[in-house]
Amino acid sequence: MNEITTINPTGVAVQDEATMPHSIEAEQQLLGAILTNNDIYDRVASMIGPKHFYEPVHTRIFEIASARISKNALASPVTLKAFMEEDEGLKELGGPAYLASLAGAAISAFAVRDYAQMIYDLAVRRDLISLGRDISTKAARVEVASEPKDQIVEAEQALYKLAESGQSEGGFTSFLKAVTDAVNVANAAYQRDGGLAGVPTQLIDLDTKLGGLHKSDLLILAGRPSMGKTSLATNIAFNVAKNYRKGVLPDGREGAVEGGVVGFFSLEMSAEQLAGRILAEASEISSHKIRQGDMNEQEFRRFVDAAKALEACPLFIDDTAAIPIAQLTARARRLKRTHGLDVLIVDYLQLVRGTSDNRVQEIGEISMGLKAIAKELEIPVIALSQLSRQVESRDDKRPQLSDLRESGSIEQDADVVMFVYREEYYKEREKPSDDDLEKMAEWQTAMSRLHGKAEVIIGKQRHGPIGTVELSFESQFTRFGNLVKSWQAGGDQTF
Repeated sequence: MNEITTINPTGVAVQDEATMPHSIEAEQQLLGAILTNNDIYDRVASMIGPKHFYEPVHTRIFEIASARISKNALASPVTLKAFMEEDEGLKELGGPAYLASLAGAAISAFAVRDYAQMIYDLAVRRDLISLGRDISTKAARVEVASEPKDQIVEAEQALYKLAESGQSEGGFTSFLKAVTDAVNVANAAYQRDGGLAGVPTQLIDLDTKLGGLHKSDLLILAGRPSMGKTSLATNIAFNVAKNYRKGVLPDGREGAVEGGVVGFFSLEMSAEQLAGRILAEASEISSHKIRQGDMNEQEFRRFVDAAKALEACPLFIDDTAAIPIAQLTARARRLKRTHGLDVLIVDYLQLVRGTSDNRVQEIGEISMGLKAIAKELEIPVIALSQLSRQVESRDDKRPQLSDLRESGSIEQDADVVMFVYREEYYKEREKPSDDDLEKMAEWQTAMSRLHGKAEVIIGKQRHGPIGTVELSFESQFTRFGNLVKSWQAGGDQTF
């Protein structure tokens, strides 16, 4: 290659069968500017790297220049000459004289970011073409081990990775910007009814303790079987979705000004069963009655009316069993892109699949993956989790952080850890013999005190207090609600 590549008037080489999109001229101008003024490197280093250059010699020039600048050493045609005298590619372009010609044709500093952006954009186009060819080649190769659905997930991941690379918004944030963001969050809390900065669950005492569901938070909701963790998650999903109202956000974008769009990964129950639970709560008809079809005409009308009222509810359910964490991530991104996403719920964490053969490492991978989703999509993620059996061996069966099953990384990655506990469930199984009247009277008194009550124990909260929140629980509707305190007016248990 003895001369500069010919380009069209726009400065971009047109792709044919032999070439890919590129601009040799833009690369020359940028490299010349860096070799003339090393301070320019810091302005483009976050945007492009050696891999973004099309011409291999330019890649090596940029690599050597960046290495020297990073060591506070001068990168100029003279200093680079010592490192590149034996470079065969540079010899084809004219040898060390080519380095001098780059510096001689250098542009003014104000245009460097435009050239860097152009080089990056053309590199992305080349990557897209290569990725498209890879997808086409894999799809054409019919193999038992390579399922089409797996190829789709791989392609989505590769495209997303390509979209994320090269973003220059990362790195350090000035304290001024950080303070401004903090003031905006506080202002949102001040302006919102109830003083919440996060998405309200409509469970008043829980919202007071948590401040709502905050963006980028991973919340673990744990409990032993039959404690009602799925019911509580379903109630929260329903409450958020039914209050959804779209509007203009403070930053000018459109989004949820009340409630939100909810994604629900139901790995244990089918979408139909989950919808049945929500309808039982909304229509106030027992879940058992709905399953058995044991409804009178009035109840059935109420059931149908509730179903019609919920048709427009932005609640999306995915009931794929044993979904891999990579696929779960891809589907959450897709939902955010197509319909919006304000809260994500995973029921439950131990049913998600990772890539490790070691179970503890696999759970760690999944919990880190869920936290990554929360940060990446800027949404709260609620993940349900099982507790170990050691709870059952204690006299006080209230769960604690050490009961989280299989991995300490769940506690480590979570911003909030909550436990659902219903003492009524355990007390019910301690029913004494009918012959022992004294014990029976004590048991009935205890059951009367505990009936219809549940506790949500906040065992960890990174940004707030821990403690216990009392809720009402109506088992026939699988519904948690706000518990009226003794000092509050009225005779109802919930409101």
